[in-house]
Amino acid sequence: MKRHTVKELQGMIADHSASSQEIYKLYNNRIRAMNDSINAFISIESDEYSSGNKQADSEISGVPYAVKDIFCSEGDQTTCGSKMLSNFVSPYDATVVKNLREKGTVILGKTNMDEFAMGSSNETSFFGNVNNPWDLERTPGGSSGGSAAAVAAGMAPIALGTDTGGSIRQPAALTGITGLKPTYGRCSRFGMIAFASSLDQAGILSISAEDSAIFLEHMAGYDQKDSTSSKETVPKYTDFLNNDLSGKVVGLPNEFFDGNLDSRFQELVTDSIGEYEKMGVKFKDISLPNIKYSVPTYYVVAPAECSSNLARYDGVRFGHRSTDGKDLDAFYKQTRKDGFGQEVKRRIITGTYVLSAGYYDAYYLKAQKVRQLINQDFLDAFKEVDFIMGPTTQQSAFKLGEKVDDPVSMYMNDIYTISSNLSGVPAISHPIGFVDRLPFGLQIIAPHFKEHELLNIAHKYQMATDWHLQTPEICKEID
Repeated sequence: MKRHTVKELQGMIADHSASSQEIYKLYNNRIRAMNDSINAFISIESDEYSSGNKQADSEISGVPYAVKDIFCSEGDQTTCGSKMLSNFVSPYDATVVKNLREKGTVILGKTNMDEFAMGSSNETSFFGNVNNPWDLERTPGGSSGGSAAAVAAGMAPIALGTDTGGSIRQPAALTGITGLKPTYGRCSRFGMIAFASSLDQAGILSISAEDSAIFLEHMAGYDQKDSTSSKETVPKYTDFLNNDLSGKVVGLPNEFFDGNLDSRFQELVTDSIGEYEKMGVKFKDISLPNIKYSVPTYYVVAPAECSSNLARYDGVRFGHRSTDGKDLDAFYKQTRKDGFGQEVKRRIITGTYVLSAGYYDAYYLKAQKVRQLINQDFLDAFKEVDFIMGPTTQQSAFKLGEKVDDPVSMYMNDIYTISSNLSGVPAISHPIGFVDRLPFGLQIIAPHFKEHELLNIAHKYQMATDWHLQTPEICKEID
């Protein structure tokens, strides 16, 4: 089975070697053939093309894509991977979905995810865990694991995800694809069900950086429905992809290269640095002194915002509703007890605690102050360098169930990614090789609203290597 990039599909539609309907059917058939093994999709929109597609005069018209089941799409089940929303059908489109729909793209289905985007392994979903296409006994990462697995397995050419602490980049690294987290505010959050509002950002999982550039320029932009969206001009990202990298300076944080990375993964990172040096990129050691506080800071701020955002799920207006309870208070408690999974409950309780009287100043306020220190580290670093680079994860995909009973160990999976969410800067992960036949990724971070430079540097690497084109064995069993 061949995995097609968005760029290739554009060419097929343009030269009439395949119609958009034929392409849609191809992917629909692949999903039905592979989903029992991978569990990447919660729902499949089998009649989306015939019933909802309007051809538009757009370069991505007719291109199908998958949508993480955290984005509302009109008339579709939108569950957030939770029993709480398992019966919810959205009456409207999220802005990013609306933007893409207006360009003639078509939704293949809604992808599986950690419940309410809370998790790093896609094992907290009410609809079951997602399996990594490279090894079905291993995690694809989370929380956008369904989107990552769908793209890696060729079930979708490209997919939307969300990134709150690494939830696009980490699964991209573990499944051997490209994952882009744009600058906070670059894409509207309207219609994207909230986990932690000051951290959540819509992004893209794709085979290549070029594909991410193609989609980002159509889904990004200011939205008056989202007070946090930016009015910064959206460039045509594809125009920057082939810019020369000579003279660009990349910072290597001491905190990312502290000797704790397994030597096999370190070798892949070193090799990728060498590849960039061939393109004229220069490297220098830098320090981000406060980044060591990223994980504890995140796990105060994110649960605090989660406890507030998820207070609306009480069984009264929409979603799961308990039939038990002697009075209103008991009804609320039983609904939330039944509707939420263990990880969501853990974070709600943590968030409620750090926001409570007597603890707000000690925990939440202090975490917000440390967050500003982390942001300042990035601002200072970008006065000296154009990019910051390091591993995306500490390891390749681990086995399902291996860390599910150890939440602290699970939280540490995002140790390299969380800081860019706390500071709001854009970041990308792209594959750089394999260890024990499992993919591994490199993360590159850029200043705010420099996605065009981020996509440029990743694209140039992918033009010189073919790690992003490697496909799992499971793909060979289809078509």
